[in-house]
Amino acid sequence: MIGPFQTSKGEKAKLKVRVQLDKHGIVFVDSATMIEEEEIEVPVSSGKEGSKEDKETAAMETDDAQNNGASAAGDNADVNMQDAKSAAGTATAGTSGAENGFPEAEDKAAQMETDAKVKTVRKKKVKKTEVPINEKIFGALPRADLQKATDEEFEMALQDRVMEETKEKKNAVEAYVYDMRNKLYEKYQAYVTESQREELTLKLQTVEDWLYDEGEDETKGVYIAKLEELKKFGDPIEERYKEDMERGRSIDELMYCINSYRTAALSKDKYDHIDIADKQKVVSECSEAETWLSDKKQQQDSLPKHANPLVLVADIRRKTETLDRFCRPIMTKPRPAPAKPPTQSPTQPQPSAEAQANENATNGATPEDQAPPAEPMETDNIQTPESE
Repeated sequence: MIGPFQTSKGEKAKLKVRVQLDKHGIVFVDSATMIEEEEIEVPVSSGKEGSKEDKETAAMETDDAQNNGASAAGDNADVNMQDAKSAAGTATAGTSGAENGFPEAEDKAAQMETDAKVKTVRKKKVKKTEVPINEKIFGALPRADLQKATDEEFEMALQDRVMEETKEKKNAVEAYVYDMRNKLYEKYQAYVTESQREELTLKLQTVEDWLYDEGEDETKGVYIAKLEELKKFGDPIEERYKEDMERGRSIDELMYCINSYRTAALSKDKYDHIDIADKQKVVSECSEAETWLSDKKQQQDSLPKHANPLVLVADIRRKTETLDRFCRPIMTKPRPAPAKPPTQSPTQPQPSAEAQANENATNGATPEDQAPPAEPMETDNIQTPESE
């Protein structure tokens, strides 16, 4: 329901209503506003200074003012005619007053007062008033009941999730019972003693009977506790099996690392730029790792598979990482760049015999003054200017 509301003049008014559609497809009223139009008179000066205000006021005039424009124009014409008559009378009086000796300043002041006469125009003003809204949807729940139903739905969803998680934990217990009982007589047979197998089998059977009797409708925490209790006996057997399966591969990785670095350190051609002392350190480290691996492997092979391992796969991999961290910086040392040959200064060419003779002739030297050549040269047919 919209309202109640009352107009200021008791006349009909416009009502602006805003409606929206919620996520459930229900239309509801968002807000309501009452719009009223009022006409007010605004004073506007009629002089030159008020010409801009007259233009703005004329643009804001209402439709009623435009319909009554003709009568208003007639009234303005009468006023202008009266102003003209009064101005003429004033001018005549002023002339007589000037003739009688009165100053013209008083006549000008009276004319300015007439020009500054104020006139009024009517313009429209919009008034907005918020209207109260009392929402009531027929056939729908009240807001309090709707909120209560929403809370109940949330609680039911939470219960469904808890029930689903409880069901998953119960299935996990049941699956572990069946899976472990089969593996005890198949792949885990060599990694468990006969007494351990019988004890664990009895526990698995007890839990299975409990699941279909008292544990049919238990909480999630109870199923988690039952699964952890069974894993205390089953996890060591599973760990022994995994260690035995992965031990061979980790040993091969360590042996490959030992042989690779030792072969590289004993090489003479490819790694001749590495210091001999550093390569000897690599060989010693590889020998120490090989000795450690041989001792651990011999001890482990002497134990049965159902015993806990003496050397773990993690220990072997850690030894491989330590050896690689020590040997890699030494064996990957870059080869130094070859030394550049020394640069030789270019040799100056020896002057020929003819050039030497021409130079001696220019300087005025005789053949006797010249030094004899170091080696005999075939220059007998060349004549100097002095000999001519």
